[in-house]
Amino acid sequence: MSAETFPEIREAVRRLCARFPGAYWRALDRERQYPTEFVAALTEAGFLSVLIPEAYGGSGLGLAAGAAVLEEIHRSGSNGAACHAQMYTMGVVLRHGSAEQKAAYLPKVASGELRLQAFGVTEPDAGTDTTRITTFARRDGDRYIVNGKKLWISRAEHSDLMVLLCRTTARDAAAKPSDGMSVLLVDMREAVGKGLTVRPVRTMLNHATTKLFFEDLEVPVANRIGEEGQGFRYILDGMNAERILIAAECIGDARFFIDRAGAYARERQVFGRPIGENQGVQFPIARAYVQMTAASHMVDHAAALFEVGQPCGTEANMAKLAASEASWYAADMCVQTHGGFGFAEEYDIERKFRETRLYQVAPISTNLILSHVATHVLNLPKSF
Repeated sequence: MSAETFPEIREAVRRLCARFPGAYWRALDRERQYPTEFVAALTEAGFLSVLIPEAYGGSGLGLAAGAAVLEEIHRSGSNGAACHAQMYTMGVVLRHGSAEQKAAYLPKVASGELRLQAFGVTEPDAGTDTTRITTFARRDGDRYIVNGKKLWISRAEHSDLMVLLCRTTARDAAAKPSDGMSVLLVDMREAVGKGLTVRPVRTMLNHATTKLFFEDLEVPVANRIGEEGQGFRYILDGMNAERILIAAECIGDARFFIDRAGAYARERQVFGRPIGENQGVQFPIARAYVQMTAASHMVDHAAALFEVGQPCGTEANMAKLAASEASWYAADMCVQTHGGFGFAEEYDIERKFRETRLYQVAPISTNLILSHVATHVLNLPKSF
């Protein structure tokens, strides 16, 4: 994202993040704890509801505003992954929910009374091939009975609501693989212990990741978003928004690493002079800045297409790839610039290094993006 966009929002986010310095995040990281106070502050300030229309208590701004918020969170050294899903999962309800559903949920999400943080799509045996999910919702009168399991579902323990994608028609009985999936809005407060089991999955970074088990979980039919069997189409919007917003986070990460590396290179004295005088140190920092700047323009472009309702799947994918690779290059460069200090916890670089590495893999891997571009843009034959 261009740093000139939404200057007032950016400055306000920076001020808020200053209240949560590196020591706050390091303590949480050591214990793999959720940043409850940080998320509460963002909610109270209205930053998590920027995409919710004013009629429902939000700011009614576009995706670019949400991207600016997340970019600044990450540039500050904080981590928006604790709450970014509220922006893109909300869109499934906003774009495809009924008037009654929007009125019932969106104002409470905007105020913070309800947390909409969980996006239940990925499964252990399906991965990125979403059409092969097997979690099944069987219709029984005015309710669905859900059985199955999900993996890599972040923030499930810290969410009141979850957008759940499941099959309502078996894959081999559907007209095409992407048919027969439906979206249910699950009330986690009622579901846990009554058909839903949540198990934490410890990973190399503090991401509040879980595995979910559904055993005859009852979900009211009234909680279905849109039409039965059309769920895959509904979540595509959410996936595009997710990729653009996470790309903006990667831009923020890259800026964080470039800022830190530049400051250190100016101050660190070796052999009687700043290490930043050496082109071997200068050039990687400069290259990181070039790559970050180019990627930020791709993010701007994808967000602009999304905001006007234009097809943007390819652009969202390319923005996410460009930004995640820019952030990873910047992360590696920053560690190298700092030498041994880059590995020291107190500098926050090793934590951010781990955090930004995730985005080469999720929410869609780099190779899957390349495959998409190859087959959908370059008309190359499909490899799978």
